[in-house]
Amino acid sequence: MANRNTVGFGLIPSGALGATPSTGGQNKYKIDSGYGSSIYLGQPVQFDTAGGANDNPGYVINGQDAITRPTIGVFNGCFYTDATTNKPTFSSYFPRTTAPANSEDIDAFIIDNPFQQYNVQLDTRLAATAILAQAEMGSTFGLTVSANGAGSAGSGSTISGQSNSQLTVGTGATGIQNQWRLLRSAEDPENEDLITAPQTNPALAAFSGLATVVVVANLSQWFGTGSVSA
Repeated sequence: MANRNTVGFGLIPSGALGATPSTGGQNKYKIDSGYGSSIYLGQPVQFDTAGGANDNPGYVINGQDAITRPTIGVFNGCFYTDATTNKPTFSSYFPRTTAPANSEDIDAFIIDNPFQQYNVQLDTRLAATAILAQAEMGSTFGLTVSANGAGSAGSGSTISGQSNSQLTVGTGATGIQNQWRLLRSAEDPENEDLITAPQTNPALAAFSGLATVVVVANLSQWFGTGSVSA
């Protein structure tokens, strides 16, 4: 059975471990004025502990520059005063190097429950057979890498603000080294085929989609796992 969805969408909240209520609750953190990397809706972030130009310690930064980064949660939009219009601005993504009026900090809204589950799209089929696909459950994976730095535009849409990241199957490991742990298929009837390879032939476009799965954070700054970037 083929999948319909062909475009990555980052991480979308979907339930919580233990079947506890999942409110998609978020808290407010700070992005340093002029920070040099875009951050998109559905992209993991982390606390900066090393510092650098426009990303001082204590601010949140891109947490997707390596598949082994710990995270405090997933970006869900931001607020700042636009330097050109002087108007309060809500944005679904943070455009890199944004410097608000008076060089104020940017408010970032982060879904920060470490037990939050997320739906995410695979970047290829999970395995060639159902038995091999099941064997991948519980393994850890990374997302599409989005580099840090002033030259990085991130990975997402500047129109919708949505991340286009996918779970990269090739990074799968049975150890604890990667950022996200695979739990199960998302059971989306139109995107639950884990074993059909996507087709590139235009005549087979109906078979070019990729499955949606459920993950939870494996490396978390709340629990002191993983190494932090600058």
